Amino acid sequence: MPRLVRVAAAQLGPIAREESRAAVVERLLAMLHKAHSFGAQLVVYPEMALTTFFPRWVFDDVDDADAFCETSMPNPDVQPLFDEAKRLGIGFYLGYGELTQEEGRKKRFNTSILVGADGSIIGKYRKVHLPGRKDADPTGCAGNFEKRYYEVGNLGFPVFRAFDGVMGMAICNDRRWPETYRAMSLQGAELIMLGYNTGTVKRTMVGNAQVQEPAHLSSFHNHLVMQAGAYQNCCWVVGVAKAGMEEGVEFMGGSCIIAPTGDIVAQAVTTADEVIVADCDLDLSLHNRRTTFNFEVNRQIQTYGIITAQRGVVVSV
Repeated sequence: MPRLVRVAAAQLGPIAREESRAAVVERLLAMLHKAHSFGAQLVVYPEMALTTFFPRWVFDDVDDADAFCETSMPNPDVQPLFDEAKRLGIGFYLGYGELTQEEGRKKRFNTSILVGADGSIIGKYRKVHLPGRKDADPTGCAGNFEKRYYEVGNLGFPVFRAFDGVMGMAICNDRRWPETYRAMSLQGAELIMLGYNTGTVKRTMVGNAQVQEPAHLSSFHNHLVMQAGAYQNCCWVVGVAKAGMEEGVEFMGGSCIIAPTGDIVAQAVTTADEVIVADCDLDLSLHNRRTTFNFEVNRQIQTYGIITAQRGVVVSV
């Protein structure tokens, strides 16, 4: 008997800076109801799903970022989502900026939570691979300053037993790093939820000239890394975007549900609020786990030490 979980990827269109959390939650509720009409058991929302993507700006006072973060979860603005999901019997993944007090000081994290069908929080993840810069960029190339506002996640890559399987979470830039998927796969992850806010344009300086990456590559790489992560780690990956033109920055869409074979089984076709659904058979991972990617038989960990012992490139020849 297959272990089927019907999963909805709830892509968000742009969120304006002045848009209230209450207004955004109304949009999340609308997609929750649509997912329910499709028979979904689990809804995956994007990274930072409650506000505009504020790390695109360099605030002189970093504490200005606090206004975009949540000090508790749920809170009065988000409680309606928890209540309605519980009433409908649907779980959800939600990304948001988190403001907390730890080790005697204020900290901010780029965070996601997994909420069960009963409305209780099953688990929390804090983004590990922060992109962008900490300080202003005089070249004008950088469009992400997460390192200025957020701290590196301190919860590792935990997995959680829920929805009749083993679930993991990641956020945006985490998807580009193979260690993300492998750390959870080694703990038995069968489905990884991953929200992202990613621009369609990537610029860098080459000498004195500003060079833009070819437009098609952002979307290609987005799917490439998630499909590879799914295949090489024998798990489902649900990647969900914030999309469209938000405060002058164009975010890619391409939200998708990817099978353990690496196949995209459902994909969004707009850059607006959109819900896509797929039946995820958690047992689909078993074939590759027992053959090509039988970790117990085929991994040669005695040769992998450099991966955790060394951070940057060191030319040894």
